[in-house]
Amino acid sequence: MRTRSARTSARYAGVLCGVLGTLSILAAGCATDTDTGATAGPTAGTSPHAPADLATEPTEASKPTKTRPRGTRSKAHQPSSPASSPPIAVDRPPEGSSSAQQAPRRVELRLRPLIRELPVAGEQRSGYTRSAFTHWVDADGDGCDTRDEVLLQEARRKPSIGSSCALSGGRWVSYYDGTWTADPSTFDIDHLVPLAEAWDSGAGRWSDDTRRRFANDLGDRRSLVAVSASSNRSKSDRDPAEWLPPRNQCRYVRDYAAVKTRWRLAVDAQEKQALLGRAAGCRNVVVVVDTAAVQRGAQDRGGGETGEDNSGGGNKEDNAGTDPRFAYCYLAQDRGYGPYQQGRDPEYAWYTDTDQDGIVCE
Repeated sequence: MRTRSARTSARYAGVLCGVLGTLSILAAGCATDTDTGATAGPTAGTSPHAPADLATEPTEASKPTKTRPRGTRSKAHQPSSPASSPPIAVDRPPEGSSSAQQAPRRVELRLRPLIRELPVAGEQRSGYTRSAFTHWVDADGDGCDTRDEVLLQEARRKPSIGSSCALSGGRWVSYYDGTWTADPSTFDIDHLVPLAEAWDSGAGRWSDDTRRRFANDLGDRRSLVAVSASSNRSKSDRDPAEWLPPRNQCRYVRDYAAVKTRWRLAVDAQEKQALLGRAAGCRNVVVVVDTAAVQRGAQDRGGGETGEDNSGGGNKEDNAGTDPRFAYCYLAQDRGYGPYQQGRDPEYAWYTDTDQDGIVCE
């Protein structure tokens, strides 16, 4: 049997061992921090909230970078728009496009910039006849001509199709004035940009085939609309400086600018002012337009499909020392002109500086 003194000695020995063990652990910790030279805390390059044993992505500072000689300008790093203004993209036509025919492309611009991009030119009514625009045609040979196809597209209630594409049982609404009808014969199919207006604005230089395609354009539903006969007769061949529908004026201005852009038609100064004035009270939405192929006719009255804006005196004969003036930057670029810098090149004033970096036709 162990004596009382032996039991006491054993108890003290146990306490002493515990104290010594604690001191050795603390000593080891101090040695570790001192040996590595690190400050206690998260490892550099890791999140303070991330487990230390998880792999982390390299920081931007640790990623390899590519350098460019100073003074050079990279088109891939152009100044961007503020975060509140989404970037606007304008697709370019394929390189090597013929000047005799403008190739299709896609345009995406907000409403007001789209209107500002419309080229300004004086109107030329001479030589116009409505018969210069062949319509209505049955392009797909299904027995329904362009007028019937528009009615079928815009029907609010699907009609039955009878012999010779006679339509019955349908229902339509005119967005110009809100008129409803179940009798399609009381509605007209309106060319949103009137034929005479198109002629004045550049179609007089087109080939017969291009005018036929314009007059029967089913490729963009904004080109042709089913409307009440009374509203169509009220409009006649007037542009937005002279006439706007009693309803849905923002839609009308948006569609009008889209059709002018689609067919590369000019506007006169009053027309552009009226469009911008009305658009100022509309939502500045992004408008997407797929342009149509436009072919110059044999009897070109000047300017033609190159898109040169001769009304502004932009050709070299009229303005010695400057480049030819074009309706759009992409046309100037296709022919090897540009870029133009603000305060240095007079051509800068001819085009819209969409990204406001002081350079156009980049």
